[in-house]
Amino acid sequence: MFGIIRPCSEHGCPSLQQAWRAHLCGLCLTLRDGQGQGARLTTNYDTLIISVLTEAQLPSASPHRTAGPCALRGFRSADVVDARAQGARLAAAVSLVLAAGRIRDQVADGDAAAGTGPAQRMLAARWEAGGARLGTGVGFDTAVLASTVDRQLDLERRAAAPAGPGGAGERPITLLDLTGPAEEAVSAAFAHTAVLSGLPGNAAALAEAGRFFGRVAHLLDAVADQDDDDARGAFNPLTATGTTLAEARRLCDDAVHGLALSLREAELAERHLVDVLLGTEVRRAVERTFRERSEAASYERPGWIRKSAAGVATFLTCGMWRPRWSRRKGLPCDKRCYLRNADCCSCCDCCSCCD
Repeated sequence: MFGIIRPCSEHGCPSLQQAWRAHLCGLCLTLRDGQGQGARLTTNYDTLIISVLTEAQLPSASPHRTAGPCALRGFRSADVVDARAQGARLAAAVSLVLAAGRIRDQVADGDAAAGTGPAQRMLAARWEAGGARLGTGVGFDTAVLASTVDRQLDLERRAAAPAGPGGAGERPITLLDLTGPAEEAVSAAFAHTAVLSGLPGNAAALAEAGRFFGRVAHLLDAVADQDDDDARGAFNPLTATGTTLAEARRLCDDAVHGLALSLREAELAERHLVDVLLGTEVRRAVERTFRERSEAASYERPGWIRKSAAGVATFLTCGMWRPRWSRRKGLPCDKRCYLRNADCCSCCDCCSCCD
């Protein structure tokens, strides 16, 4: 998933930063315990919301513990969600399966480094199997996630096919057709947090919230990657469907509004962090993505940069990696790391801890 979720600054809102970090580090350590050290590379900001949602509905079902020092925390110990927490294990399962799907997608697009395709497919298979095992442990069938990659590739093939006999078929593939697999995958994961929390009445509202979150994630990914995709002749949902940036922005804004309405219907024991991550941060992600796209259009980018597994992993885990054209490329870590860059008091209009 696109990196929508960012934390509040630890200097601006310590309680939110600590709560967010407890889920991020808990997810990372759950991946390690469940699949080995290498699986920690699949940690990302967006899937930790599954752990957050589970705890928000039933705090007692999300035990915490004190973790030892870690380089990404400045070699400090920290309070983290324990790997026994079902929400953390569900988040880990989703992280592994989605990361496996991303690898398969990159191989299919020809993004894998020369000669690494077979090795990457083997890694994807291991992660997918590990995710399935973790999912089974919390009663979640990850097949709905794994199947999204195949469905996505099929939709992209049909959208890119020429019209007419043997082409895309009777009805053209629309942009919302292309976001459908991501929507369904996130919807299923969000809804299962209600099952884990013993609040089945929340399932419908959270399923709807997941659909909107998945739509926003897919759209923002398409907007951010369009220039690169077009430059190398790769598939991009906006280009393939002839969708303008204005229309993409309208769809994003509608989805953000729908996400907020859906969350209001969910019964949450503690909703502060949920509202910040799925409310404030999602809105900011939309603003940031379209702003950066506009800024990028004002100057010429260098040639397309091929993504590396290490670069993507570093970007997802701490935000330190920046592409060559980023205005934060080469700046000190406190200027380019997401853990320190957010300004809580400008984003958390719902909290009083910044006062």
